[in-house]
Amino acid sequence: MNPDEIAADLTKRYPEISAHLASIRASISEEALGFPLDRILLALLIFGVFVLLRRPIRFVILASATRLAGLTFKDFHDDVADALKGPAGLLPIVFGAFLAFEVVRIEEQGPVAAISQHVVISLLIVAAYWALFGLVEPLTNQLKPYSGGLSQSLLDWINRALKSFVVFFGAAAILQQWGVKIGPLLAGMGIAGAAVALGAQALFSNLIAGVLILVEKRFQYGDWVKVDGVVDGTVEYIGFRSTRVRNFDDTVVQVPNSDFSDKAVTNYSQMRRRRIYWTVGVTYSTTVDQLKEIRDGIETYILTSGDFVSPERASTFVRIDSFGGSSINIMVYCFTKTTNWGEWLAAKERLAYKMMDIVFGAGSSFAFPSTSLYVESLPEGRPDLFLPPDEDGKPRIEEAGDNAPPASNKPLGNATAPGKAGPDDGGEGSGPAN
Repeated sequence: MNPDEIAADLTKRYPEISAHLASIRASISEEALGFPLDRILLALLIFGVFVLLRRPIRFVILASATRLAGLTFKDFHDDVADALKGPAGLLPIVFGAFLAFEVVRIEEQGPVAAISQHVVISLLIVAAYWALFGLVEPLTNQLKPYSGGLSQSLLDWINRALKSFVVFFGAAAILQQWGVKIGPLLAGMGIAGAAVALGAQALFSNLIAGVLILVEKRFQYGDWVKVDGVVDGTVEYIGFRSTRVRNFDDTVVQVPNSDFSDKAVTNYSQMRRRRIYWTVGVTYSTTVDQLKEIRDGIETYILTSGDFVSPERASTFVRIDSFGGSSINIMVYCFTKTTNWGEWLAAKERLAYKMMDIVFGAGSSFAFPSTSLYVESLPEGRPDLFLPPDEDGKPRIEEAGDNAPPASNKPLGNATAPGKAGPDDGGEGSGPAN
């Protein structure tokens, strides 16, 4: 018995099956939103299949594209693959949407045909400009060895500018596809931009200042910069409008680029060496031979320790500089080889230890500010005594008698003549200053 005979026999025995089949055929032939339901279901099925096959199709597209491009550098290959992963994954969806619209479309020139064309072409434009957007950074990274004096911060700025242009032209292409005229729109934006520019002068000033910072290489990422009254820290990011600087207390400051353009910027990271400039005071009791011994000892240590730059490369001085109010001042002027702050502090510390050994070893000591007070005469007799107040709070005064010893013309306490070191000298000298 063939299948037709079996179906006829089942229909005779079970008439309800025939009714159900007729109902299914009628429902499929009905329309939804003006389209046959069977076509809508078929279009959704086709689109769903391409969505499910998006990953394997994307893999085939990427493998073919990289092979045709002849990409042999692994890093570049990986960067390009990552950049094209999103656009390549969009292509199967575009193709699925195209086939789905073709299945649904009945008329060649109807509204569905126009809308489907705009949607498919717009998705293709998105995929193309998305790919360009992702390829900007890998391509500029490949230009680094051939970029000459271009810094990383300038390359990053070029990256952002190119990406902005890609986004702008991509949006313009999509608008043009949907019938929006770009020319009149840009003209209108130009008229409105003149009014906006009057209120956005600071924005354009910061933008131009950012370009000048990058072109002139005033600082780079990681540089320690200081602008008096503005910021003192490490540069983390240079943007179109502002620069992000991290202070040494780990706070972040967004500084407008114009502040770096209009004010003096000190870039400590561009130091070739770090300076030590101290004024060390010794007591006036120090002899000339002791001063020479101290000066020669400090100079010998600076020349032989290995921490400091030689006098042929940088100014180095150890000299008796001046006579202060309480000390003979020795100037120590030299530069360390390292510019690292921690290593510089360690070199200063070793120099301070050695200077103390040299000064004390020469039999001298460090001076400190002191003042001598002389009293020419004292009142005759014993002065009145001011006693604590009584219980009522009234002051008590004991009148002076006539049996006090006469005043002597000598200094009070342990004072000495001006410029002379007292017996307690040898305390803390003038602190190191840098």
